[in-house]
Amino acid sequence: MATFRHVIDGELVDSVDGAEFDTVNPHTGQAYATVAEGKAADAERAVAAARKAFDDGPWPRMSTAERRRLLNRLADRVGEEAERLAVAETTDMGKPITESRTHDLPRVERNLRFFADFQDQATAETFPMPGFHTYTLYEPKGVVAAISPWNFPLMLASWKVAPALAFGNTVVLKPAEQSPASASLFGELAAEVLPPGVLNVVQGFGPDAAGEALVASHGVDLITFTGESRTGSIIMANAARTLKGVSMEMGGKSPNVVFADADLDAAVAGAIRAIYTNQGEVCLAGSRLFVQRPMFDEFLARLHDAAVALTVGDPMDPATKLGPLVSDEHRDKVESYLRSAEEDGGKVLFGGQRPADPALANGYYLEPTVITGVDHLSRCAQEEIFGPVLVAAPFDDEDEVVAWANSTPFGLAGMVWTQNLTKAHRMAQRIRSGMIWVNCFFVRDLRTPFGGAKRSGIGREGGYHSREFFTEAKTVTISLG
Repeated sequence: MATFRHVIDGELVDSVDGAEFDTVNPHTGQAYATVAEGKAADAERAVAAARKAFDDGPWPRMSTAERRRLLNRLADRVGEEAERLAVAETTDMGKPITESRTHDLPRVERNLRFFADFQDQATAETFPMPGFHTYTLYEPKGVVAAISPWNFPLMLASWKVAPALAFGNTVVLKPAEQSPASASLFGELAAEVLPPGVLNVVQGFGPDAAGEALVASHGVDLITFTGESRTGSIIMANAARTLKGVSMEMGGKSPNVVFADADLDAAVAGAIRAIYTNQGEVCLAGSRLFVQRPMFDEFLARLHDAAVALTVGDPMDPATKLGPLVSDEHRDKVESYLRSAEEDGGKVLFGGQRPADPALANGYYLEPTVITGVDHLSRCAQEEIFGPVLVAAPFDDEDEVVAWANSTPFGLAGMVWTQNLTKAHRMAQRIRSGMIWVNCFFVRDLRTPFGGAKRSGIGREGGYHSREFFTEAKTVTISLG
């Protein structure tokens, strides 16, 4: 059994009360490591270390060039330990190892390098006026609590940690309890490179535990959170008591709209990627498919052939495309939506079963699935399933599909497939979401705003939007005499 501990003030430490919990490999269904279980005392210990590092330490007082050098060195260490980190991610939450190696870990490095460089090159403003010189400064805000999810454990943790650190803040990272491994290893790497207390990692749970204590702590200035919308609302309520700033990227039920004039080969491949990547455990997933009626049957036939060709299996096998869901509890939740669909008059067109392969019997597997025939206000069409389950329906015209696309409380992303440029721009404007992809999916430029509308998010991060959140803008006005 491996052991993952907290990283506080540059040291690997156990919980104050010695508490631990097991973390489970979702492929085997067996515990493979013990994890320090953080409580309020552990969270406050980490906050105190981060507070001291911010108030008295060198990090926020360093030149941008020096912080750039150290964050790029941390990115180097991530690259040097990439295989170890990739294996940790896959073992922890079932992500196919090929995705861990070729997508997640390279993106961790990219997040670190981008913000290391960006903060050293970002410009501020000057405001000429007669007799005075006015300009802006962007100063770090303080201690950041970064609460990251289990679906892209280190990639999304680094999306928070990298800009927070780059702009001179100190951080307490609380990873999801389902995926503690890579955060702990990342904390060890950071302790080699950064001053003590600059990045701390506290393991554990949320309610009545480390997560809640971080949110409530008077020593924390900002909270950046990615996760489920109901959890986000609880965090907002707790953060309001101490007037913390919050940035939240939450749930999604993104529409994937395919018009009859689309390149069907590209659209089918895009739809497969949009729902079955990472077992559908993706907040951006195109989980509602709308295909214009003349192409609906052909599209679903092609989608079926592509879906059943996906290799479901051991996530450590490089050939695997679909691994297990993160936990038995989560698979039960996903399967409950399949029963709900049938109760609402829909049907499982294909998939929806646990694989018959006895080698996968102990893992939390579910076949790639498509549901049809449900009303657009049913649970399956309105709620985030967060698994390899696609709800598909035909549509007749643009107004109809826009109404359906905007009918959920979420607004994180959307996809449109068409060869008509005018229609593409029009749909991009009419769908209410933080991001729209046209004839593509999951293309990211780290300079652009990332976040959602409606219940999918509060605020934006990325490029200057990250600077706006992680810094305090100060106006300086000097008399010229």
